Amino acid sequence: MELTLLGTGTPEGLPRPGCPCAACAVSVGTRARAATAVLVDGALLLDLTPGAVLAGARAGHSLAGVRQVLLTHPHNGPALELPPGLPAAGRVPDGRELSVISGHRVRAVPMDAPGTGYEVTGPDGSRLLYLPPRGAPSGTDGTTGLRPYDVVLADVLGRPEALARLRATGAVGPATDVIAVHIDHDTPPGRELERRCASAGARAVPDGTTVIVGEYHAGADLPRRTLVLGGARSGKSFEAERRLESFPEVVYVATGGTRDGDSEWAQRVGLHRERRPARWRTLETCELVPLLAEEGPPLLVDCLALWLTDAMDRAGAWDDAEWARHGQQQLRDRAAELVAALRATRRRVVLVSNEVGAGIVPATSSGRRFRDELGRLNNAVAQECEHVLLVVAGQPLVLKELPR
Repeated sequence: MELTLLGTGTPEGLPRPGCPCAACAVSVGTRARAATAVLVDGALLLDLTPGAVLAGARAGHSLAGVRQVLLTHPHNGPALELPPGLPAAGRVPDGRELSVISGHRVRAVPMDAPGTGYEVTGPDGSRLLYLPPRGAPSGTDGTTGLRPYDVVLADVLGRPEALARLRATGAVGPATDVIAVHIDHDTPPGRELERRCASAGARAVPDGTTVIVGEYHAGADLPRRTLVLGGARSGKSFEAERRLESFPEVVYVATGGTRDGDSEWAQRVGLHRERRPARWRTLETCELVPLLAEEGPPLLVDCLALWLTDAMDRAGAWDDAEWARHGQQQLRDRAAELVAALRATRRRVVLVSNEVGAGIVPATSSGRRFRDELGRLNNAVAQECEHVLLVVAGQPLVLKELPR
């Protein structure tokens, strides 16, 4: 199959008309995106959007050979502009199949939200799954029992859990080409868009791109180990969670434990739990080395500062005499053990830690000791990570990344 993406944006397009936001302000020229529409082998058009004929011409394709036009949007979508010669646009009822004269078979996949998803099988047997904006398959209907799709076009940024669900059922495999469509102004274009798509194992392409199903393309390089640094309330935990939200299963390792009688702490922990996907499993532990040695789903460790607090408690590091006697050596040995386990792990790991040294110098020797040891730990962990981010005011700054 040959897919030409006439547009890759939301139904409103990007920039949104009249929107003054920063993302829309820079979404001009080659970064502008029309409403998503896909031309399949020149014969099947998924979503009829304004300017489809012109978009096709810009991509080097005519719509004269289109034999079927199908709609997916959860409402009437963008205003219909039916060019002369095109068949009337319609929908396939959920669960029903349609055979197109071109040899394509189309099945409507039920969604968990308004809209229609389509599974398209080409004459050569290749398979495409196309999901509407903010749409995810309802349950596992139509996404199990067969080999993985060759291509998935989905709202990767708006509904990352849809991709996680497809991975869990085997509908998306390692060789599936996942392309982000229905791109909105929630993600700034450019490197930030590339980074967020890559963290989901997907890619974004410009309007007018033609994709040959089965053709080799460089896939997204997913780092095995990622360190996310930031100050208090910088957004570092949210950024770390976002990097794993498209995975079908994640183990969230909370190193903070519980604090009896502290209602404010309990409220903070509760808010963290509520925003995590329900499919994630939570472990409250500071025993990270055994977890890193095990096989299993990705780990999200939040955070190393609290892990260090526990380690210093165990070593008696808050007492100057105890620190000088054997506490320092105990702590350094435990940190080295953690770093060695991180180096050897085969699991995907995202770690969160507080960046230190940019604030007031602590007034006590124990406070300065904690600052110094956390700085050393961050340095050692960052050395073992392929990807390091610093989050400032909710904006992720890449300090270290995989070679491009």
